[in-house]
Order: sequence, then structure tokens, then C-alpha cells
Amino acid sequence: MNTSARILLVDDNYLQSATRRAILEGAGWAVSIAPQGRQALDILDECEEPDAIRLIITDHLMPVMSGPELVAEVRTRGFALPIIVLSGLPDAEAAYDDLNVVFRLKPCDPDSLIRLVQDLLRQCMRRSA
Repeated sequence: MNTSARILLVDDNYLQSATRRAILEGAGWAVSIAPQGRQALDILDECEEPDAIRLIITDHLMPVMSGPELVAEVRTRGFALPIIVLSGLPDAEAAYDDLNVVFRLKPCDPDSLIRLVQDLLRQCMRRSA
């Protein structure tokens, strides 16, 4: 596993983001947390290396900037990194048409989340090699 991969976790729910952070860090990844979309964009903009963040995991419903707005802005800024969207709303997936995301319904159990992240990072490495 590539433990140098940093994941950006975007969720306004502290308990959910802290739980996911513990799961992901336990699997060997570094994790940055942004409680809302604007802060996530600031983190991306402040990265000194273009691929410092290798993957984004975001919630769908958040105040200030929703998941679809965040993903659209990330794509507009030219970031092609994998994005996982987690939502408890099955109909929310339609909001991400043409935004190239992986959509999963909550709850997403820890093992499934880890496997999904591993698969996406592995695919990303193959494309860049």
C-alpha cells in the first residue's frame, strides 16, 4: 500500500469525519479534514505539489457548499483526482452526472471504504505510470 498518499476528507459532521479519519489512518494513509467545501478548496490550493492530495472523500449535504458544488469546482480547477461521494440519500447520485465520482450510500462499512480507496489509488497509479 502507498502510505504516502494523502486523502482529503470533507464532512461537516465531526463524528463521521473523525471516525473515517481513524479508519483511513489505521489503514496507513495520511488524512486531512475540511469541515466544509471552501476549506477543502483552500487545502487543495495551498498544496505545494500538484499531487499532494491523491483522493477526496466528501459528504453530499453540507452547509455553505454542497457536495455537488464542491466536486464541480474541483473539476473546474483542473483536478482529475478520484472523488468518493458518501450520502444517505439514494437519489443524490444524479447530482454528480458527468463529474466522474464514485458514489456510495451511507453507511459505508470500514472494510468496504478501505477496499474502495485502495482500488481507486491503485487505478490512479496505473494511469500515471
